[in-house]
Amino acid sequence: RLRLHDGKLVKDRRYHLRTYPNCFVAKELTDWLIDHKEAPDRETGIRLMQKLMDHYIIHHVCDEHSDYKDAKLLYRFRKDDGTFPLSKDVKVFMRGQSLYEKLLSVEDSILKVREENSVKYQRTFLGSEMIDWLVREGEAANRKEAVELGRALLEHGIIQHVSNRHHFFDSNILYQFWINFRRRRRLTELLSENSSRALSESPDSPFCLRKLNPEHGNTSFLSVQPNKEIKIVSAVRRSSITSLAGNSNPYFSAAPTLVFPPVAECNPKSVLKRPVTNEELLSPGAPYIKKTLTIVGDAVGWGFVVRGGRPCHIQAVDPGGPAAAAGMKVCQFVFSVNGMYVLHLDYQTISSLIMTGPRTLVMEVMEAVE
Repeated sequence: RLRLHDGKLVKDRRYHLRTYPNCFVAKELTDWLIDHKEAPDRETGIRLMQKLMDHYIIHHVCDEHSDYKDAKLLYRFRKDDGTFPLSKDVKVFMRGQSLYEKLLSVEDSILKVREENSVKYQRTFLGSEMIDWLVREGEAANRKEAVELGRALLEHGIIQHVSNRHHFFDSNILYQFWINFRRRRRLTELLSENSSRALSESPDSPFCLRKLNPEHGNTSFLSVQPNKEIKIVSAVRRSSITSLAGNSNPYFSAAPTLVFPPVAECNPKSVLKRPVTNEELLSPGAPYIKKTLTIVGDAVGWGFVVRGGRPCHIQAVDPGGPAAAAGMKVCQFVFSVNGMYVLHLDYQTISSLIMTGPRTLVMEVMEAVE
């Protein structure tokens, strides 16, 4: 966005006797992406800008087009017209970036390369050091508020314990910034390696786990277990379930379930080693970390399966899907869906909530600390 402002591609433009401030012409921007080696061709450039539209970063100036079209149409960055959605997730991310930049700009920064158990870690700090710094710099009013800030940063994946075994504490435990905000990123990183897959799956399928080698007719899906073994779980697409219900509506009239062929059990064995209750999850000092995942569904779905009830857990995750990219793992417990507390609900109800909600899914999950 800033580079486009500097290059005068973003400017006030007049169209049909009306002036639109701070906008750009889609066709000119596609040319710019290719000229500046941000995209190898027009098709990739269009896909990149569509990603930005899907993430509510740009939009058509009159919101008449939900897709990015490589034409003489005017689009605008939401940051330039005040419509960028400052959700809690975005605010925490921006706060983390601000703290990171501030930490690196001071002399004798607490961010250092440190070693633990013969492993070197970049951008590390001690929990107590961070608390001291936050209070001293006025970033937090007191140590309690500083701990709450540190926990929010950890739950949003901005910082983490170096071996991912602890939540954030005011102690001499070693943490690191998981995100290197200063790394030069290219726009093409927005596109995953599998984004060009054939869109043969039903576009209304939120949980569908992608096929393995679909060109060979394989109908199996991957379910990644905690011990990193790979099991094969067979399942039909949600489009088949919808047709079984006699309903062409993209949403279910009844709660969805994955349907398994006769050779498989209707309810595959749970990936949980033992049942866990809500009381156990929420008890003070319980060995669980709450994390916030933002998952943007693609044309195939979100790429995970939820099972169980009160609490529900993640039964399977597609290794190449959006959920895995967001940090979802099997055995995590579903705490909330799009801001709604769901620990007391069964998986059919949670499934319906997800399918009738927006494409961008915000989930809070609770993960066991090893």
